[in-house]
Amino acid sequence: MVTTMAAILFVALTMIVVLFQVALSVGMPRGVAAWGGKFPGRLPPAMRAASLLSICLLLGFALVVLIRAGLAVPAWQPFASVAIWFVIAYLVLGVIANAFTPSRWERMLWLPVTVVMLTCSILVVSS
Repeated sequence: MVTTMAAILFVALTMIVVLFQVALSVGMPRGVAAWGGKFPGRLPPAMRAASLLSICLLLGFALVVLIRAGLAVPAWQPFASVAIWFVIAYLVLGVIANAFTPSRWERMLWLPVTVVMLTCSILVVSS
């Protein structure tokens, strides 16, 4: 039950981040809350492309967590059992990056989200 709840929470938070990245990629002027706050308005084209790449990565991570939790594509369980460690490593780096970013908005918004996502992924892998 805990594993299922952790996986669902992980996916819900991931979708929030994905929606934010979609907004950035189409020109929403909220760059102050992303990518270290280096681009406070609209992101330049290269960073919009990075947001698109981030979306793909995050959706893949959500799928890995769902598979590892036993909620999707059971045949891919061996893959997910390895891939979940990449998700965890990425989130550890994300926690560090969001903790030390110069962007106050990233620390306030994304640090807690990343910490909860990391906790959820650890709960899923420890099941």
